[in-house]
Amino acid sequence: MHLPSVTANGKGRARRAAKGRTAEAVARAGFVGRGVIYLLIGALALRIAFSDGGGRQADRGGAVAELADRPFGNILLWLLGIALAGMALWRLSEALFGQAGPDGHKPGKRALSGARFLFYVFVSYSVLAYAAGDEGSGSGASDRQTKDVTAKVLDWPAGQWLVAAAGIGVIIAGVWIAGRALMRKFHKRLRLSEMPRRMRQLTDVLGIAGGVARGTVFAVAGGFALTAALQHEPGEAKGMDNTLRSFTETGFGPWLLALIAVALRRLRPLLLGERALAQGLTAAPLPEPGSVAGGEAGPQTEAGNS
Repeated sequence: MHLPSVTANGKGRARRAAKGRTAEAVARAGFVGRGVIYLLIGALALRIAFSDGGGRQADRGGAVAELADRPFGNILLWLLGIALAGMALWRLSEALFGQAGPDGHKPGKRALSGARFLFYVFVSYSVLAYAAGDEGSGSGASDRQTKDVTAKVLDWPAGQWLVAAAGIGVIIAGVWIAGRALMRKFHKRLRLSEMPRRMRQLTDVLGIAGGVARGTVFAVAGGFALTAALQHEPGEAKGMDNTLRSFTETGFGPWLLALIAVALRRLRPLLLGERALAQGLTAAPLPEPGSVAGGEAGPQTEAGNS
């Protein structure tokens, strides 16, 4: 058998595996894991709005520590880490074979999936390491890490410009996330025609509220990074926890943070339902090896989300 034929057959099998039912289950598990993290961060932020949050950070590390304190917490952490590893594998399949949709094979989208793969590898590893006993791995405070990284970069040549550029980039990302939510771009990922009218209305409320809240947090965090660059003061940079806490210092007091916390928690049911209603998980036929990948089907990607 010729080597090119063997290679083509191998690629075809790998592509089919990436678009099959196993990949679908892996993707859904990953979205469940991400939804759990959003739920816990929202719960911690809501607690912080009216108290000190019990000493917990309203970020990924705080969410992991909060889950660990629940009954059967260690088992839940293992399940969460495995689910996030599933998300990483799905992102890897998108990077290798392209996302679903007519332009999913474009280099930019595949590169974005590759970046998301690396992100979820890191998150999954930190959760699993915490579950295995390395409590310093999953629970590092995002504020301390942000300030440490900012201080190092500010000491580089042109470090202020780099931090400023990063801050502006995060602000733009936040505006983009919020804007897409307001424009209901998440409709493209859902089979709205199969939903009852009340469910469609609820989906709009959850999608818009959650997306705007998430975009607002991004934009405010980017503003703090930009301030740190302009003042050459790394202490001005804030992670997720201090960014959320900063909302309590506005004229609206703790109520603004409470509103954002509730909106972030409302992302969870949308993320869980998204996988059950996503278009084309395994429905479209696969092209033969060597054909254009633009029309391949697979778990739908959520534009603008990690």
